[in-house]
Amino acid sequence: MNHFSVLIRLLRDRRKFLDEIRSEIKLETKIVSLLIASSFFLAVYGAIIGAYSGGLQIISSAIKLPALYLIALIICLPTLYFFDILFGSQLGFKQYLTMALTSVSVISVLLFSFAPVVLFFLISVQGYDFFLLLNVLIMAITGAVGIRLFYQGMREIVGPETNDQTLRHRLLKGWVILYGLVGSQLGWTLRPFFGAQGQSFQIFRPEINGNFYAKVIESIGTMLGF
Repeated sequence: MNHFSVLIRLLRDRRKFLDEIRSEIKLETKIVSLLIASSFFLAVYGAIIGAYSGGLQIISSAIKLPALYLIALIICLPTLYFFDILFGSQLGFKQYLTMALTSVSVISVLLFSFAPVVLFFLISVQGYDFFLLLNVLIMAITGAVGIRLFYQGMREIVGPETNDQTLRHRLLKGWVILYGLVGSQLGWTLRPFFGAQGQSFQIFRPEINGNFYAKVIESIGTMLGF
């Protein structure tokens, strides 16, 4: 089966796709296909943002952006799986993994759809802080959509909210926030993704102090002239 056709089926008929996950139909095929397809789209977007400084940064960012989303998933998924089991889940780990990869896949497609916009601003605007904030905004929007679809899909699989399910739904909300926090801070740890013109290429920045949120605030202040 074509790996991208699995992703297209997810986008076109999400409810049927969720029913197949609930029924454990071809989960291994779905996992492999979604992993390959999402990695490809994320790599393309990563190469585009790495083109800001060019050279080896293009290759580095093409590798690191898929790694960012998948490592965040590896870090956070066991928390959801074991806590959900503790509170009565009957789902298997492959079902959780497939559901999580549907979220990453949706995010990757949405990022890919923004590629022409990013290329346009890459060519027409040279400001580092503007380019950084533009991509943070795009990643925030696509991430919010992907995580929301994951949350809705998990609620459908878990079932309607009853007294017994209320705690699990709250746990799911908490996990969504946790995934967002881990992903954003992991992005700071794996930087640079854009590089900076005039600076030598680095795979990782040697300093690990600071955090993602402080950098965003600093960039906004720089753009506004503060």
